[in-house]
Amino acid sequence: MKTPANHTLPSIAGIGLRAPHYAEVLNTLPELGWVEVHSENFFGGGAPLRTLNKVREHYPVSLHGVGMGLASAVPLDRDHLSDLRRLCDAIEPAAVSEHLCWNTALEDGNGSRMVVNDLLPFPYTQASLSNVADRVQQVQERLGRRLLVENLSSYLSFAQSEMSEGEFLAELVRRTGCGILFDVENLYVNARNLGVDAGAFIAKLPAEAVGEYHLAGFSTRDGCLVDTHDHPVHPEVWQLYEVALQHLGPRPTLIEWDSDIPALPVLMGEAAKARQRLEECHACAE
Repeated sequence: MKTPANHTLPSIAGIGLRAPHYAEVLNTLPELGWVEVHSENFFGGGAPLRTLNKVREHYPVSLHGVGMGLASAVPLDRDHLSDLRRLCDAIEPAAVSEHLCWNTALEDGNGSRMVVNDLLPFPYTQASLSNVADRVQQVQERLGRRLLVENLSSYLSFAQSEMSEGEFLAELVRRTGCGILFDVENLYVNARNLGVDAGAFIAKLPAEAVGEYHLAGFSTRDGCLVDTHDHPVHPEVWQLYEVALQHLGPRPTLIEWDSDIPALPVLMGEAAKARQRLEECHACAE
């Protein structure tokens, strides 16, 4: 599915816009390339949606979902999908993305849904690929636009996997025409925790499908890196981002910071670091 020209992000740096900064952003209109928000926070309409509409008047907006559960084995939640469609119609976002994970199962006996408030990994098998591809197609058809699918941070790997995550994503793109939201920090976490070959992952991605990068900070707990989004981007993640830029090219790049959210100038400072690297990459391509 092709994305209409007006549904594209500028290839510059943006920030994740969270509630503590809504008023400041609207009152001061700082120079932000674009902003990304979590879709589910606006499904209820009301004051949050009115605020987002005001933001949309000044900045391109990307909608980033955390609750679709693309890899779940139960049918898609039609109410959730309808809420997302209404939000897209109201906001006309420049991009729509979703995590590649599962979060829903059916409870034994009564068939009701059990929803887990987490982004859970799954084995990269042909059966999983068929399931995810079907669900991605359903979402894209319902929204009438391309969906960006994000690689996941994981703390375990599956012996049942028949392919790498990079191979899985590449084949998903081939089957559905979806795009990829490449979370560089997630890849770094997996490389450190699970021994994933970061270079091989990047090499498998179809460059033309990568529509966005994410950058964030992790924490360390008992020797394990945890995707907490509560620190500045670490130097090692900046280095991996530079590798990605060299191999895949410049793309819209987001600074994610979801816990212990700092003052807005701190976020803008992180975005400036990404902007410098993007400008250098653009210059080298000329």
